[in-house]
Amino acid sequence: MIESLLIANRGEIACRIIRTARALGIRTIAVHSDADAAALHVREADEAVRIGLAPARESYLVADAILAAARESGAAAIHPGYGFLSENADFAEAVIAAGLVWVGPDPASIRAMGLKDAAKERMIAAGVPVTPGYLGDDQSDARLFAEAEAIGWPVLIKAVAGGGGKGMRRVDAAADFADALASCRREAAAAFGDERVLLEKYILSPRHIEVQVFGDRHGQVVHLFERDCSLQRRHQKVIEEAPAPGMDDATRAAVCEAAVRAARAVDYVGAGTIEFIADASTGLSADCIWFMEMNTRLQVEHPVTEAITGVDLVEWQLRIAAGEPLPLAQEALAIHGHAIEARLYAEDPAKGFLPSTGTLTAFSLGDGVRVDSGVEEGDAISPWYDPMIAKLIAHGDTREEARAALAGALDATVVWPVRSNAGFLVEALDHPDFVAGRVDTGLIAREGEALMPPARPSEEALGAAAALLAPPGPLSGFRLNAPRRAESLFLLDGQPIGIASARHGHAARTLPDGRLLVAEGGQSWVLSPWRADGGAEGAGSDGAILSPMPGRVIAVDVAAGQPVIKGQRLVTIEAMKMEHALTAPFDGTVAELPVATGAQVAEGALLVRIATEDQ
Repeated sequence: MIESLLIANRGEIACRIIRTARALGIRTIAVHSDADAAALHVREADEAVRIGLAPARESYLVADAILAAARESGAAAIHPGYGFLSENADFAEAVIAAGLVWVGPDPASIRAMGLKDAAKERMIAAGVPVTPGYLGDDQSDARLFAEAEAIGWPVLIKAVAGGGGKGMRRVDAAADFADALASCRREAAAAFGDERVLLEKYILSPRHIEVQVFGDRHGQVVHLFERDCSLQRRHQKVIEEAPAPGMDDATRAAVCEAAVRAARAVDYVGAGTIEFIADASTGLSADCIWFMEMNTRLQVEHPVTEAITGVDLVEWQLRIAAGEPLPLAQEALAIHGHAIEARLYAEDPAKGFLPSTGTLTAFSLGDGVRVDSGVEEGDAISPWYDPMIAKLIAHGDTREEARAALAGALDATVVWPVRSNAGFLVEALDHPDFVAGRVDTGLIAREGEALMPPARPSEEALGAAAALLAPPGPLSGFRLNAPRRAESLFLLDGQPIGIASARHGHAARTLPDGRLLVAEGGQSWVLSPWRADGGAEGAGSDGAILSPMPGRVIAVDVAAGQPVIKGQRLVTIEAMKMEHALTAPFDGTVAELPVATGAQVAEGALLVRIATEDQ
């Protein structure tokens, strides 16, 4: 077995690899950028080495820096995780040339599957069904248009070197082809340095089916069954599950056998995924499922396969890299129950899924599910990398059991002040089509607003939270979009709101500044008493001016000890390209000023405290 392992990655996948390596008695070495110096994967590893500045192109994507870290730490092997350099054949070659064990497929296999057109030609030769399309060398506008016409509309233009949804355009009519082709070429050239494209028949009711494969250096290749990754937003996977809903035994056998043929065609060693697209308009059948591409690495969604097979895929990777044979033969592998995974992202569905950053002042995930995460409460979500916070994986005897468990865990999730997509995930899991297993890659785009979580907590949650605060007393007549009646005024995320009655029985959490965190349906809001004198948003009776959102301080207009008058501008915050000026709630003096221009602040952070003469 390998004695020491450097993980050339970060976040949850680095923590995941460390967990298995430690169980096998392997010494682990983390690498980190300046932004990740205090990250969880750094804290969990036996050793950590700095590799560069915060931008990935100056740290995690610098092969020489990672190899230098391996030499410095005495690592015997390198595991690339996924993303970054995991599918970079040149890096794999450099690792092997340095005398280190590469925990991944041979560089030749990576190259063979790295270009979509060449990979498809190889699959055709191996007898693997591929989507009808055009893979030719003639890249002229006229030839591509003629081929598109022959395929029939709609068609999909895809970058030959593409991935992650980049360099991909659907074209529904001949008149739109030229503009879409030009756009696709520009994006492909910018993202991959290669503007070549291929054409595919666009599947109107597509499902994304993929098969986990494993090979060793003793000539064995097995599959570990399929996953369904059809629930996607803008070509990015959101929820994945195994096995695929509606997959019968005959279709499963045909698809999985095709995946094994694909892996054998490139002499594959290690963990890989063969991705297929299925036309699910009349259900899943072997004659309507076609090869798309191969991912020559571990996948983000690998935990659902682990859940239904009882196999630790990272352990298999490490054993195979050490030269051992596959731990199990094909006949020893079987499906046990159903598993579903959801990707928890630091993004705000209410603002077009824009990324959200800041410190996780409150962070807790529901019980009864597996959690793979790269952060803990108190850690920061950086603007430099992928916004995934965690993966939640539920396993049950049936699909419904797994679905209900995952929805329940996400419902109980608390993330604050960073915004998350937990509420969106709950809505997606509870959508009637998902419950029934009627999933395809267009579901999220079609449903749109129906999957958006509520904009405010329920009346029950608000009433329970109000009971925990000391209401400032009833004020008559204020209620947003409702009849006038007596109720108490509060601020909900800085906006005035009336709560008619206080009741007990709903969980809430008191924050250090005296405000209350209300969590429901995977979402979090902050509730605070309304100042009856009409003070500024975020200002308490003690003169504390709190940031109403995560953002950057772009102006500080006062100094400590300076007298101010009511309404005078104190600090300006910029967030999501918008400016928000905070003003003095009353006449007084600047007693505290803990921020400076350029500072990044979390929602609820103290910006200024104004004191009166009697304070």
